[in-house]
Amino acid sequence: MAELYVKPGNTERGWNDPPQFSYGLQTQAGGPKRSPLTKRVAAPQDGSPRVPTSETSPGLPPVGPPPPSSKASRPPPFVGSCPPSRTVPMDSPVVEPETLLEDVLRPLERVLEDCRGHIKKQVCDDISRRLALLQEQWAGGKLSTPVKKRMALLVQELSSHQWDAADDIHRSLMVDHVTEVSQWMVGVKRLIAVKRSLFSEEEANEEKSIATAEQNQTVPGVQHDL
Repeated sequence: MAELYVKPGNTERGWNDPPQFSYGLQTQAGGPKRSPLTKRVAAPQDGSPRVPTSETSPGLPPVGPPPPSSKASRPPPFVGSCPPSRTVPMDSPVVEPETLLEDVLRPLERVLEDCRGHIKKQVCDDISRRLALLQEQWAGGKLSTPVKKRMALLVQELSSHQWDAADDIHRSLMVDHVTEVSQWMVGVKRLIAVKRSLFSEEEANEEKSIATAEQNQTVPGVQHDL
């Protein structure tokens, strides 16, 4: 290989003279050609900047942060049998159950039946007529929600024999909603009064019966002299 870079032999050279290298032979040997540094590179036609060849070498990885992955933006898949529960907003209105007409009218009718035979027929008929007005106005949507709720409470107190509490609710309705309840509340008031009176009489009769039974009861082991 070295003889390719040496000029043809010179008969006048001594045996210890250094070899004379030839530049032309080196260029013919197929060595890498380099462009002169003073040569200007033509600008590209599309206007984009030209990147030197050394910076776009295929063997080196690109410098810079990796492109964002589309998988990173997706939420993780849900694992389990139940879907995630939804949070109910705190300001959502609470729906209360509607007061039914039957829950108010039926107990009042039962009280009226209990009072028959203890009061005059004319009074019973008047109470029955006013309860019919209550049913008509309730079914026709002429009574407000506060009136319906208070009537439901009144019936509960009346069924529990809480006469004072039932009478207080009756008076509050007459004061706050007189235009709605004036036509039939008189009948409800009479029912409260009559039922309270009958209950008091029943309690009094029961107490007398117990006292009589205690007086007639004989003490075991005691003999009475005749």
